[in-house]
Amino acid sequence: MDGNGQIAAANAAFEAAARLAGAMTGHLADAVAVGDRVNVDALDARQVDAYDLAVLLSRLQAARSIIDFAARRPKPLHVAWAGAFIAEIVSDLAGVLMYRGADWGIDDATVRAELTNPEVAAFVRGALAPTAWAQMSAWLVESPAPDYGLDDEHEHIRKEFRRFSDTAVAPLAERVHKHDELIPEEIITAVSELGCFGLSIPERFGGLQPDDNPDNLGMVVVTEELSRGSLGVAGSLITRPEILSKALLKGGTDEQREHWLPLLASGETLCAVAVTEPDYGSDVAGLKVMATPHADGWLLNGQKTWCTFAGYADVLMVLARSDPDPAKGHRGLTIFLAEKPRFDGHAFEHTQEGGGKITARAIDTLGYRGMHSFDVFFEDYFVPDSHVLGGLGGVGKGFYYQMEGFAGGRLQTAARACGVMQAALDTAIGYATERKVFGLPVASYQLSAWKLARMGMLLQTARQFTYDCCALLDGHKGQVEASMVKLWASRIAEWVTREAMQLHGGMGYAEEYDVSRYFVDARVFSIFEGAEEVLALRVVARQVLQRWLDERKALS
Repeated sequence: MDGNGQIAAANAAFEAAARLAGAMTGHLADAVAVGDRVNVDALDARQVDAYDLAVLLSRLQAARSIIDFAARRPKPLHVAWAGAFIAEIVSDLAGVLMYRGADWGIDDATVRAELTNPEVAAFVRGALAPTAWAQMSAWLVESPAPDYGLDDEHEHIRKEFRRFSDTAVAPLAERVHKHDELIPEEIITAVSELGCFGLSIPERFGGLQPDDNPDNLGMVVVTEELSRGSLGVAGSLITRPEILSKALLKGGTDEQREHWLPLLASGETLCAVAVTEPDYGSDVAGLKVMATPHADGWLLNGQKTWCTFAGYADVLMVLARSDPDPAKGHRGLTIFLAEKPRFDGHAFEHTQEGGGKITARAIDTLGYRGMHSFDVFFEDYFVPDSHVLGGLGGVGKGFYYQMEGFAGGRLQTAARACGVMQAALDTAIGYATERKVFGLPVASYQLSAWKLARMGMLLQTARQFTYDCCALLDGHKGQVEASMVKLWASRIAEWVTREAMQLHGGMGYAEEYDVSRYFVDARVFSIFEGAEEVLALRVVARQVLQRWLDERKALS
């Protein structure tokens, strides 16, 4: 079968899986609906099903991206990867529905007609055959430099930041990780001079993004390359300004945009995000840090946790409860921009002139070192009215402004995952082709070949899915898809880095090899920017099911 035939077969398999996924979505939507709305309690009673559906739908979105990429750039490896990826989905889905189809309202005859008919079955067998994986691995090892599928402008950006990452970031990565150091000042300065902090800020505010043409792809490409050098040293530096700048663009007053955005774009002002609390992470509606009115401003009281870069940041984007009535939930939250001095240690304390205090201590972490994540305590910490995001008209709207920023943050997390996976894959290919076991290179063994080929397939699929989400966000769409790509890319980053480590054998467990750092760094992706389970259940599944109910209502 030639390339066009393989793409056509992959599309046919995709459509079959998508039809069944649509039927599953409708069945679960009916089960958890009260009237025409998703009922949270009913959804929680079907958490396992909702989680499985969210992952399936995310994988299908990723499949659409890699199939389309292979059609645009039909190299044999791309076509084979696209076929193998959708074949894995079909194989997994058939297994689930064979035994649990009745739970989803799908009978055996439908499963046989869609997924195990002779054409689809032959496609899956061929795409997942050991010989197919061996050929993919041979192509990958022969030409390990990936085809990113970028236009000339973004490919130029990628190459420039790859050089910077290789020469300035990567040499510092192991030292910062081993000694839990703060990101060196020279890296922050260099990133600032390169304009990275302004990638999500329009040109009229001193950023790099065209005023009339959003470009999330540029931000993603830079993030991926910086993360390939080091997640902790550079890969996450531009995430926090991305979140705050998007929130300011969404809800800030004209005066706030004119003041804060140029400072963020230039790197003169560094920021951190203070949302999570000890008892409330993704469940932001329950946040307890209080903001009470006080003489032309507000007093913050309470504890935030996992505030990455809070020590060195000049301003904290704090989501706090401005309405004491807990029944208001997310409608009682407001964003405050709390300024503070810079500190470069693992703990800090600052007392304002009026007596308000902020104290913090860094949390020891397994990986993701360089920026330090803090427990932060506010004691009557004063924030003026001018620092309420959106002004007094923004009181109670903080949740909505935050979500605007977090969509971009989740997209960035997918890009960070791609960068770490690329570093792991590069290292794995290098080691597996050079290291010999029983007289042969590790890469020559069938199981190793499968691992390398699948690592490359998952990475390229995640990358193309991320790029496609950029276009959606540019058009002010794609909030759910950004959550999907974050959910899925985070999951596979653990597998890719784990297998890269495994291919190194005992050396993979040695801290002197970078691959051990990639593994511990990758573990954080499924936790921050929306924990995997909450993202799957309360964001992806809930919104997809609600969309299905809304569409059915519109047609009735």
